[in-house]
Amino acid sequence: MTLELLFKLLAIFATAGVGWAAARLGWIGSLEPAAPSTPGDGEGTSGLAQANRVLSDAAYNVFVPALLFRTMARMDFATMPWSTLVAYFAPVLVYVGVFYGWQYRKHLRAPALQPGRAQGVLAGRGGHAAAAATLGVAATYGNSVQLGIPMAAALFGESGLGLHLALVSLHGLVVLTLLTVLAEVAIARAGAGQSLAGTVKTAVRSAVLHPVMLPILLGLAWNLTGLGLHPVADALLLTLASAVVPLCLFVIGSNLAQYGLKGRIKGALSLSVLKLLVLPAVVLLTAHFVFGVGGLSLAVLVMMAAAPVGSNALIFAQRYRTQEAEATAAIVLSTVAFVFTSSLWVAVLAMLGW
Repeated sequence: MTLELLFKLLAIFATAGVGWAAARLGWIGSLEPAAPSTPGDGEGTSGLAQANRVLSDAAYNVFVPALLFRTMARMDFATMPWSTLVAYFAPVLVYVGVFYGWQYRKHLRAPALQPGRAQGVLAGRGGHAAAAATLGVAATYGNSVQLGIPMAAALFGESGLGLHLALVSLHGLVVLTLLTVLAEVAIARAGAGQSLAGTVKTAVRSAVLHPVMLPILLGLAWNLTGLGLHPVADALLLTLASAVVPLCLFVIGSNLAQYGLKGRIKGALSLSVLKLLVLPAVVLLTAHFVFGVGGLSLAVLVMMAAAPVGSNALIFAQRYRTQEAEATAAIVLSTVAFVFTSSLWVAVLAMLGW
């Protein structure tokens, strides 16, 4: 691991640490549950939990959409290395499908929740309907910006960084779009008494009018006009998008103060192994032996897949009110383990001739 990458890791932990300290000190809300609104209702939600909801909603509904729209609107499709990108996203999509199917069946067998909508999200039969897609984000969507960009620059230079940025630009479009659609379809299917046509209509409407899908679609549409972004609009979007990284890291720290790691290690360890070891192995074997990718390009693809769980996993979890503690623990544990697993993958790639 390079010194620059180590410094980035320390900065990430420090920013999350600020969120943890602010939560523990009560600066953003009390850790103690509020009094119930009516007698007999049990404990209310803590001030910290409410603050975390507000922060994550701001990230998911304002800052992340600005980032996605700007990325899509500025993307230069003509210069994309499409054959290499296919060699990455083809195995990733197969991996997502297998993982999602496994988790979906697992949660269908879980103790059923009472159907109903909480904050606009349906908790359906066999557990929360969006749980499988939420865990899919944690097992697939890596920290390709805060850690990935300095890693690519340090290891691969300008040419490798260019390929990495091409992967990053499509990462949300491919992975987040797919898992968002799967989450919305599962929620629609869990709706009691809906016909097939009603389920499809609900899923399509919810998927399109979604803070991930809508800015991606609008950004792509704007890109196709060829008009580009006015400097004022671009500066506005850039300012909003620049809040995504520090805000998400802060929320990770404050959620860690809220939930802790006790009882979450096993699940976080499983997700970390899948993200840090299984996914890059799948990409390596498929890209090299099926698509014939080698050298620098193969190294960039593998290290992209080997990045630790990204902060989007927690923002996605809080959007659907499920697996929040698990996502927080997986982000923390996988980022710590990345210190060792990144060196392992560099050694493997060196053995393959990179």
